[in-house]
Formats: sequence, structure tokens, C-alpha cells
Amino acid sequence: MEKHFQILIVGGGTAGIMAAAKLQRMKKGFKIAIIEPSKIHYYQPAFTLVGAGAYKMEKTKRQEATLIPKGVDWIKDKVTGVWGDKNVVSTENSGNFSYDYLVLAPGLIYDMSLIEGLSEALDKGVVCSNYIDPEYTWKLLQRFKGGNAIFTQPATPIKCGGAPQKAMYLAADHFKKQGILDKTNVVFATPGTVIFAVKTIADTLMKVINRYGIDLRLFHTPIKIDPERKVVYFKDNTPQDANRPSSPIIDSSVADGGLVEVPFDFLHLAPPQVAPPFIRESRLSNEDGWLDVDVNSLQHKKYPNILGLGDATGVPTAKTGAAIRKQVPVVVDNILALIKGKEASNKSYMGYSSCPLVTGYGKMALAEFNYKNEFTPDPMLKYMLINDSDKEHWRLWLLKKYMLPYMYWNKMMRGKDI
Repeated sequence: MEKHFQILIVGGGTAGIMAAAKLQRMKKGFKIAIIEPSKIHYYQPAFTLVGAGAYKMEKTKRQEATLIPKGVDWIKDKVTGVWGDKNVVSTENSGNFSYDYLVLAPGLIYDMSLIEGLSEALDKGVVCSNYIDPEYTWKLLQRFKGGNAIFTQPATPIKCGGAPQKAMYLAADHFKKQGILDKTNVVFATPGTVIFAVKTIADTLMKVINRYGIDLRLFHTPIKIDPERKVVYFKDNTPQDANRPSSPIIDSSVADGGLVEVPFDFLHLAPPQVAPPFIRESRLSNEDGWLDVDVNSLQHKKYPNILGLGDATGVPTAKTGAAIRKQVPVVVDNILALIKGKEASNKSYMGYSSCPLVTGYGKMALAEFNYKNEFTPDPMLKYMLINDSDKEHWRLWLLKKYMLPYMYWNKMMRGKDI
């Protein structure tokens, strides 16, 4: 017999825990369960700093059990299917669970198969990724003595789209401090058409790129890696009428229908990322494979008693913890409305997301934006004496390293709005 919950939450990451905690704080006596297989919960925004030797990995970890809100059941299992027509969720080992209301916040998964040779390159330790093992990134950075340092990201959406850049800026600053920046070709190759979609932030980042002498390659999508030869291949989709800058290591003349071959001594890569199969391969997904929700209410378009949160949702904004911080109150409001027999009328989520863009040790700019890619800085920043957070500040570095982790563990994970 299926066990029933009034509110079932899939995913015990940032979104799932915050939603459960906020619901429990209301003391409504809801019967809630979280389905989450992981025993360890990571504060992933700090991985960038770990990968640059500026933060201890141990400080990013908490036992999942300590974060499950009191009174919420924890089902330690993996979801294998969601049957929206039957209000049932199936799991790998624990059977089926029925629900009145379902919150889908499973995060995303890495799909190494989308870049040929990536799995082998990771296994051999030839490439590194802060997404997978930031401590290994720092180890390789310390070994690096000069040569070609390539930073890239896939064509798929990724967690915190600015993270590959942050890894690069910190690495370049490290090379500078070690006196090897002038012996290093730092390349940022991205499928994107701009360095950042918010213009005022892009202007700041271009100054950073020029400061470090970084070779910026837009329209470049990583296709495959040869771990034996230490070569990465890119598809160059640069428009014919665009200017292709010259480079000592990138021969763009071979880009006509072929692949650009780039040798590397250091390669940092964000892995391709997709929604879990139970979303991607079901009626829950949109045509791009992400959870098909209304962009403002986060209510599912086919199943009104299903709501989505976080990275797996098909909303056109950056996949960040900051986005979740603004999404959770909307979803909780809509669940309460549905329980009362009303419509999910809270449609106030306007795509807010944020990316703390670390540009070097002790320096950071803070990108805050909405669906329209408008710069929307938090008015509270004025209390840190910062009136232009689109520029680099050392106070923003302090926010990143100290204040944001505190707010995460002590506010968000306890269901408090910030």
C-alpha cells in the first residue's frame, strides 16, 4: 500500500530544505516528506573559493539529517518516476508514495556523454572541474607552471552560469601572484554570444579580462577532449562577419565546418547538465527537457498540484541559490492557496537571480538581475557602503566568503526569508 503525504518534496538540496522548513515554520500540522538519497549536504557556492585555495572544503559540508526540519519525514531514496495523473511518486527501493501536493526540486545531473572523452579525461585526472572536485582544481593550479590554461563550459544550461568565469579569474590572479601569468595563455571559450547578459556587469568583466590578458572566445562550444594528447576541440560558431582575434594557440582558420583544436596544459570545464530522467523523459518536461512550469507562479502547466523549484525548472533565468531564495516564498504561498481550494495566484516571481562574480582574491562584483536581464541590485547593499555593486569591491568579497554562507545555513536552511 502506498504511503500518503499531504505535501511531498522531491529533493533535499537548497530548494527542498528551504521549502520544507518554511512550511513547518507555519505550524499548520502539514504531513510533509522529503525524498533525498544524499547523506551529505553541500554549500556549493563556496566551491569556487575551494578551487582557489580560499575556503576549506570541510566548511561546505553538513549532514543532511541535521537539516531535515523537525516533523518532516525523510525518505532516503532516489526518485525513479512521477505519475502526475495518479498523484504518485515511485522510488528505487522504497516503493511508491502518493501526495496531495508535490514540490519538485531535484536539482540537475551531469551528463558527461555530451562531450566526447570527458569521462575518460576526468578519470585520468587530465581535466578538473569545481563542479565535481574543487580540491583537485586547487591541486592542479598549484602544480601549474605556465602554458595553456583553458576554461570552458558546455552549451547546456549550468548551475551558476558565471562559475566557470570565476574559476578563471581566481586562477589568473593566482598565476599573477606566482609570477607565471606572463608565461601563461589564459583562454575563456564559451558558447555564449556575450561575456554576461547584463550589460553593466559585462562592462566590468571586460575590464577584468583585459587586466589579466585573457583570450576571450565567444561562440565556442566544447565538443570533445583527447586526454592522451591533452587537446580540447571546439565547434566555432562565430558569425562570418564577426572579428576573430588572433591567438598563438587557436587556429580559427580550420573552423569552417570543422573543429578548432586547442592544446592545453590546464583545462577547467563545467560538465554538461540536464534535468533528471524522471523529468526529462516524461510528460513533466517542456520541449527542452526541463520542468514545465509557469515562469511567475512556478505551478506546473499540466498538473496544477505540482510546483517546481530550483535548477530543474524550465524558467529562463540563471540557476542559482539566489533564485531559489526568491522562488520558495512564491511556491509556499501557492501551496497554501491550493490547500484552501483557491488558485495559485501568487505570480510574483520575476526571474530574480544573482551571481557573485569573484574577479580575484579580495575582489568581487555582484550581478543581480531578472527575466529581462535588468540590473536589480539589493537596496540592502547600501548598508555595506556599496552603491555600485556592478563594480569590483573588497566588501563584496567579504559578503561572498563570510556573510552568504552564514545566511545560507542560518536563514535559508531554516525557512527564513532573506
